[in-house]
Amino acid sequence: MMNTTNSVLHAFRGNSITNSPFLSFQLGLQYGTHSHVIDKITNLNDALNLFDEMSQRRPLPSIVMFTQLLNAVTKMKHFPSSLHLFNQMCSLGVPVNEYSMSIAIKCCCQLYRTKDGFAVLGSCFRRAIAPNVFIFNALLDGLVLEDKILEAENLFKKLIKQKLCEPYVVTYNTMIKGLCKFGNNVTAVALLRLMEQTNCKPDIFTYNTIIDSLFKDKMIDDAFKLFKEMVSYKGILPDVITYNSLICGLCKLGRWDEASKLLKEMEDENISPDVQTFNVLADAFCKEGKVEEAEAVINIMVARGKAPDLVTYNSLIDGYCLRGEMIKAREIFDSITHRGLVPDVVTYNSLLNGYCKNRNIEEAMQMFPQMTRQGLKPNVVTYNTMLQGLFQVGRCVDAHKLFDEMHAQGLIPDQCTYRIILEGLCNNRQAEEALSLFHLLGDSKLNSDIVVYNILIDGAGKYGKVDIARVLFQGLIDKGLQPNVRTCTVMISGFCQEGLLGEAKLLFLKMDESGCPPNDVTYRVLLQGYLKNQHYDDVVMLLQEMDDRGYTLDASTLTLLIDQIAAGSLDRSMLKLFGKLVPKELMDDPSLCDWE
Repeated sequence: MMNTTNSVLHAFRGNSITNSPFLSFQLGLQYGTHSHVIDKITNLNDALNLFDEMSQRRPLPSIVMFTQLLNAVTKMKHFPSSLHLFNQMCSLGVPVNEYSMSIAIKCCCQLYRTKDGFAVLGSCFRRAIAPNVFIFNALLDGLVLEDKILEAENLFKKLIKQKLCEPYVVTYNTMIKGLCKFGNNVTAVALLRLMEQTNCKPDIFTYNTIIDSLFKDKMIDDAFKLFKEMVSYKGILPDVITYNSLICGLCKLGRWDEASKLLKEMEDENISPDVQTFNVLADAFCKEGKVEEAEAVINIMVARGKAPDLVTYNSLIDGYCLRGEMIKAREIFDSITHRGLVPDVVTYNSLLNGYCKNRNIEEAMQMFPQMTRQGLKPNVVTYNTMLQGLFQVGRCVDAHKLFDEMHAQGLIPDQCTYRIILEGLCNNRQAEEALSLFHLLGDSKLNSDIVVYNILIDGAGKYGKVDIARVLFQGLIDKGLQPNVRTCTVMISGFCQEGLLGEAKLLFLKMDESGCPPNDVTYRVLLQGYLKNQHYDDVVMLLQEMDDRGYTLDASTLTLLIDQIAAGSLDRSMLKLFGKLVPKELMDDPSLCDWE
């Protein structure tokens, strides 16, 4: 019998039939060697065929074997199929345990059906199955995925207080991931300290998550302090993800030298840059308008055997759009499909933004419907971009229609949407309509948004509605909002346009007293107001203050000053101040330097 078995197995091996997990499993059932076979399943059809075979066996295979198969399908991320198999197991009367339950709950949560996951948890209690830590980890992860961070925090606290399970590193990491997702870095660090107190050792994922979040919030010193703690005191070696976060954070702040040193340090540690590393560098260069440098990074990337992905090309498109090089941006867009990639919403948004910023609204309007034809759904960013583009060229009616379409598509306008609409209306001399919309929104977030007040005050002041601007300015103070330098500057501009120089000066003087000192733009606005209204008494004093504060003149203010000196309205003695107040680029402008 043994010889027959060996010869059959030999024949199977010789003909490579055992490469089929399904046939291998059948042998496993017969000869008792099955656990390693299920692990090798990588194809959903094989897994389903195997399940059918198992369900027809009598007696049924053990719960362990069913759970292994369920886990294999889940690892392939076929979550709906996993849930279907789990239901089939229950129908067959397979005695499910905490492990199969944890897999079912994980599948629910990964499908953004955490509510169903909690229903399965209820089934655990009804079946007298004590939930394990894996079940609670899956539920926590589901809540984080669905942005239900408060519910996640409550569940986590409940686990600890009621000792429902012993949280381990994955439990803490899941909660930290959720906190960092919402920029709650203080609580995330506090949780890191709690891990240390409970003798649960943080790992590289713990530190990477917090370091990345700190960089995103521009808390650079805190991020590097944590990085040093990780390496020097915990002995945890950084990986490519750590370096990507550090390099990305530094590049975004324009600290290129430090980013370059980290890149060298990374390679010295034999950590090879991955696609994400190159994408971070390319994106940072593109956002600075340094597209040639970004192209050079991509060339190095290709030379090292790393294939640029859609993120890479999206960055390049964005970079060329920022520079107004729309032909080049469109060429890259058109080349994406030839490279086997499919443009996504981000790709379209970048190109639409480029067209709108360059006032080529017709091209944008032609491309916009192309998104839906390609099976993509425009998001809030898409509509915001298009709305801004339409308002910039004065097409308010079309903007109104697009806003209605946005609502019809079930998209909820965000704060940015309303800012764009209010500013668009104000810039197109429709301040009253903007104000009506503002009041129509009632006690929404917009009523406590200082940026919205700045837009409305500026819009009213620009077009001679200074009384409305004054009411708005007083209204924000009455609500307990603190006017910022922009608010005061646009109000001063409105006063100056109406010749109300006394009110402009009074507000200007109050700025320092209220802890909101005027900036260079405020000085320029007030100077221009004085000059245009032929009020020369305070001009020298303002110029002297600008010099004391290290501020400079812009071209339009300088031109007004030169004209008034040429007309004899101002004394030529103030020319000596210009050497200190005029930036070099204006000094080199022949049309402006003939006053010397």
